[in-house]
Amino acid sequence: MKKTIIITLITVYNLITVSVVGQTPIDVAENTLKIGALGEEEFYYGFAEGDQIIFNFEELKGKELKEIEIIELPNSSKFMDYKSNKIENKTITISTTGIYKFRFSNSAMSGRICKVKIQRIPANESTKNFNTSVYWKTVNDTTFTTVEERYLISRDTVVHNITDQLAKVHSTTNANGNKTTFNFTLPPNTVSWSYYVGVDQAGQEAFDQAVKEITSKAAPVVSKFPGYGPLAALALGSASYISQIQQGEDIDYYICDRNNVNLFLSGQAFYYVKKGKVINDFSRMTTNLKGSYHFCLSNDNAITGVTVTVKVTAIAVTENFGTRPIEKMNVTSRQEAYLKN
Repeated sequence: MKKTIIITLITVYNLITVSVVGQTPIDVAENTLKIGALGEEEFYYGFAEGDQIIFNFEELKGKELKEIEIIELPNSSKFMDYKSNKIENKTITISTTGIYKFRFSNSAMSGRICKVKIQRIPANESTKNFNTSVYWKTVNDTTFTTVEERYLISRDTVVHNITDQLAKVHSTTNANGNKTTFNFTLPPNTVSWSYYVGVDQAGQEAFDQAVKEITSKAAPVVSKFPGYGPLAALALGSASYISQIQQGEDIDYYICDRNNVNLFLSGQAFYYVKKGKVINDFSRMTTNLKGSYHFCLSNDNAITGVTVTVKVTAIAVTENFGTRPIEKMNVTSRQEAYLKN
C-alpha cells in the first residue's frame, strides 16, 4: 500500500515539473550577423514580466567578441560578458515588462560572423502570445531659455542742409581760369541726398519759387522736420516743386571724389559720379552715401562769367537700439522605443 502511494506522488511531481519547467521555449530571434571591424550592432526586443530569456551566442570561426551585453532600457545592465566566442543557454528572468537591448561590440580590426538565438519561456498562458516587437516613435522635447534680444527703440530722421553756395565761374578768356571746385561731406548714417544746381538769377529764382510752393502745399511736413524744403522732399522721394529752366546761361558740372579734382582742373580724364550741362538741374542720390565729394564747375562761355547756386541736402537716419529678455523655445527630437501589448 505504501509503495503504491509513493509511486503516485512521484508521478504527480513529474507531471508538475514537466508542465512548469519543461515548457517549450518560444523563438524570439535567430540571426546570423556580421559585426564590422571596430563596429557595434544593437537589437531591441520586448519581454513580459515573469519571462525567462534563453540566450545563445556563437562566433562561427571561434574568434572572440569584445563585449556582449543585455540591457533593460533605459540603462539597467542585466548581463555582460567580455571576450567571448560562445555563450550557451544563458537564462535571465524578467522582473518587469519592458524593452531589452542586445548589444554586440567588436574591437578587432577584422569583422566577426556571429550566430545569435534568443528565446523566451512565458511565466503563464496569459503572456504566451506577448508581442516582442519593438516600435519607434519620434518624441519632441521642448525647453525654454531666456535670452537677451536686441530691438529697435526708435528711428530718428534728420535733415542736413550741407551746402548752400554761390560760386563765381569765369569765362574761358579770364586770366583766373574758367573752373571752380568746392567740397561737401555727407553726415554719418546718410540714407539719401539731393542737390540743386542753378545758373545766375534765373537759377536762384526757380529754387525760391519751389520753396514757396512746398511751404504752402506741404505745411504739416515742413513743421515736423526742421530744415525741410525742396531738396529734403527730393531726397525723401517726395514732390520737390522744382521746375526745369529752358532758357539762360548754362554750366558744366561734375560731382567727383577728391582723387579726381586735380585731374579735372588739369584737363585730364577723370571719374565722376554725376555730370550735366544745364541751366539748372536737381537729382536724388541713393548711392555714394559716405565720405566727401566735390562739385566741379566749368564755364565754356568765352566772354561771360556766371554765378552758380549749388545746394546739397542729406537725410540721415539714426537707429536707437535696446535689449530686452525674451523666452526662446528650443525643440529637440529623439526616437523612443515602445511596445504594442
